[in-house]
Amino acid sequence: MITLDSLKPSVRSLKKKKRVGRGPGSGHGKTACRGTKGQKSRSGATIPPGFQGGQMPVYRQLPKRGFKNPFRKTFGVVNVGALSAMEYDGVIDIEVLKSKGLIKKREKYIKILGEGDIDKAIKVKVHAVSQTAREKIEGSGGSIELVGVK
Repeated sequence: MITLDSLKPSVRSLKKKKRVGRGPGSGHGKTACRGTKGQKSRSGATIPPGFQGGQMPVYRQLPKRGFKNPFRKTFGVVNVGALSAMEYDGVIDIEVLKSKGLIKKREKYIKILGEGDIDKAIKVKVHAVSQTAREKIEGSGGSIELVGVK
């Protein structure tokens, strides 16, 4: 049980705040731990990151390179072997692949690649297919329907 006479202040609350610039007796007087003169010794001094004392900064000395295409389409890839191992009867499309965990949820477009073997006939509805994947799927009796990339 806690009583008023058993209460104690927490350990961190007993530490005194450092008082700088309060005379020579404190040991932190005169320049208040700021050194002598210069930009950092003045009040209100904040130096932005990347500032090099008026010299042309490195990020402006180096040339701009490259190009980021804002209209780029990124495809999630699935191999034929993964489709063969998947237990599913019906048309395999983007929703099925997301629910089975074969592609990430953020993927908008799907491409089938030809790694692995397939021994069953499957129906696939995707955005793109490699030539070897097409041969393997159609060779096993399956079919491919291409959905337009928007």
